[in-house]
Amino acid sequence: MKFSIQRYLGRMIFGLTVLGLISCSSAPKRPAEVFTVRNMAETQLELANQAADRGRYEEALDMLQEARRLAVSVDNPRLLILEGIARGNILYAQGYSGEAEAFWLNALGEAEAAGELELAGAVRIYMARSRLLAETAPAEAVRDQVRQEIAAMKTEKLYIAFGWIVIGLAERASGRWAEGEAAILQALAFHEKNNYLEKAAEDWYLIASIRSVSGQYDAALEALGKAIGFDRRSENSYGLGTDWRAMGDVYKKAGGEKDALTAYRRSIDIFSSIDLEREAADVESRLPK
Repeated sequence: MKFSIQRYLGRMIFGLTVLGLISCSSAPKRPAEVFTVRNMAETQLELANQAADRGRYEEALDMLQEARRLAVSVDNPRLLILEGIARGNILYAQGYSGEAEAFWLNALGEAEAAGELELAGAVRIYMARSRLLAETAPAEAVRDQVRQEIAAMKTEKLYIAFGWIVIGLAERASGRWAEGEAAILQALAFHEKNNYLEKAAEDWYLIASIRSVSGQYDAALEALGKAIGFDRRSENSYGLGTDWRAMGDVYKKAGGEKDALTAYRRSIDIFSSIDLEREAADVESRLPK
C-alpha cells in the first residue's frame, strides 16, 4: 500500500522530543480536549445571529462564512449544522425561501448523520415555519408537529423557545388569539430570564401583532411599548425602527392619525440614522394622507 508514513514519523519524532522536554513532574497536566477553534467559531456564529437580528444580513453572512471555515477546519459536525441553520434563516429573512430550504435540508442530513437529534428537530421546526408562512401546510398540522419536536428536546433551550414561537404563529393563523399569545409567552419567559434582549423584543412584537389582528389595539400598543423597552436596552436600532413602524400601523388602524404620524416619523428617523433608506421609504409610504 502506497501510504506514506513520513508525516506520521515526523509527528512521532517531534512528539517524543516535546514529551522529553516536558516529562518532568512539574509539567502541567495536558487537557483532554482543545476548544480554541471551536470557541472562535461559536463566537462568529453568535455575532452573525446578532447581526441578523438587527437586519444586517450581508454582514451576518460574511461572519457565517468565517464560522464555516473554522468548523470545517476542525471537522466539527455540530458547528456545521448550526452554521447551516443560521445561513438558511438569514436567506429566508431575505426572501430566498428556496435557497434557505436547501441549506436547512443539508443541515438536517448532517444532524441525522452525526446523531444530533435535537438539532435535527430544530431544523424541522424552521422548515415547518416556512411551510406555515407560505400557507403550504395547515396551521394545525404545523402546531402539532412542532409540539412533538420540542417535546423530544431536553438541552436545546433556544430552539425549544423558537418552537413555542412557531406554535404561537400557527395558533394566530388559526384565529386562536389567546392560545397564540400563551405560546409566545412561553418563549418570552426563557428569553427574559436569560437576558436575550433582542429575542424578548421580538416576542413582544409578535404578541402585539396577535393583539392587533384581534382588534385589541390598546393592548397591542402596550406590547409594542415593551418591545421598544427591550430594543432600547440592547441598542437594537433596526428593532426600534420596526417597533415604531408597527406602532404607527396600530394607531392608524385604531383611527389615531396624529399618533400614527408621530410614530412613523420616529421610525423614519431611526432607519435613516442607520442608513436603511429602503426601510425609511417604506414607512414614508404609510404616512397618513
